[in-house]
Amino acid sequence: MSPYALSIIMSSLATGTVLTLASNHWFMAWMGLELNTLAIIPLMTKTHHPRATEAATKYFLMQALASAMILFSSTMNAWFMGEWEITNMSHPISTTMLTIGLAMKLGIAPFHMWLPDVLQGLNLFTCLILSTWQKIAPMVLMIQIYSQLNTNLLIVMAILSTTIGGWGGLNQTQLRKIMAYSSIAHLGWMTLVLCFMPSLTLLNLTMYMMMTTVMFMMFMNTMSTTINKLAMSWLKNPVMAASMMIVLMSLGGLPPTTGFMPKWLIIQEMTKQNLTAITTIIALSSLLSLFFYLRMSYSISLTTSPNISNTFSVWRQNNKNQTFMSMMIILSTLMLPITPTLINILN
Repeated sequence: MSPYALSIIMSSLATGTVLTLASNHWFMAWMGLELNTLAIIPLMTKTHHPRATEAATKYFLMQALASAMILFSSTMNAWFMGEWEITNMSHPISTTMLTIGLAMKLGIAPFHMWLPDVLQGLNLFTCLILSTWQKIAPMVLMIQIYSQLNTNLLIVMAILSTTIGGWGGLNQTQLRKIMAYSSIAHLGWMTLVLCFMPSLTLLNLTMYMMMTTVMFMMFMNTMSTTINKLAMSWLKNPVMAASMMIVLMSLGGLPPTTGFMPKWLIIQEMTKQNLTAITTIIALSSLLSLFFYLRMSYSISLTTSPNISNTFSVWRQNNKNQTFMSMMIILSTLMLPITPTLINILN
């Protein structure tokens, strides 16, 4: 792709997200979401492969349906209530339709079916953008209207997301599909606490984006797309492979890594709300996700293939993006000690 075209596409992605975040009118927010959708489709079809075309078509159809629901719900709210402001979404039917539309955009269960197939048909760089940057605008819209959302609907979607995100990733060998189900499971945690403490949802989104960015950057660095290729990463880059294992444990939420912090705070908040049974179900379903993270770590560390060539010198010579990646790895694994400070900020 031409550098000029790529710069226009990336600028459009940034503009769409900023437009949605800065607007207080539903029509402007909808325009930002549409700009985001239309800007990423050329990136999806960049490889000229039937799988990429299929992924772009599925993504466009699902996002168009979700955008239509968002526009229709905001128009209905304006018709009944005479308000176009984002924070004044008070009509119950409009609020329910809007929640479903935003859930479709994010890939929250039970509207998640498109996400694994779409990610599988894309290259790793586009998967990185779709899994991180494209989540910001819809999630921030949900945070803005959290007080008007249907709590029961969000809790049901959260339980489904964490359960399906865990079960779906168990038998996968493709890393992109595993990361898709990981995204669905993390979105379940964000959705669960949204109505009770939206600042925790924002914290969880930030941590998720940080850890997912690191994982995709390491996949790109080691050129890994399947678990079998992941087993060769120790030969290509031993330091990267060791870091990848730690970040995988952070994605699974194991202490003392960074990923444990949002889960800990969410469980604490839900227990305060006397939702112990739901919290227990969510915590147990996260063990399913932890299983396939452990399986990936096992493939990296304990299934090393025989070294038949001098590949150990490669990782020392490849310094591209090493500084940024090292900083992100540190943030993704060692931020647990600042939890008391974050609790004071959130409260």
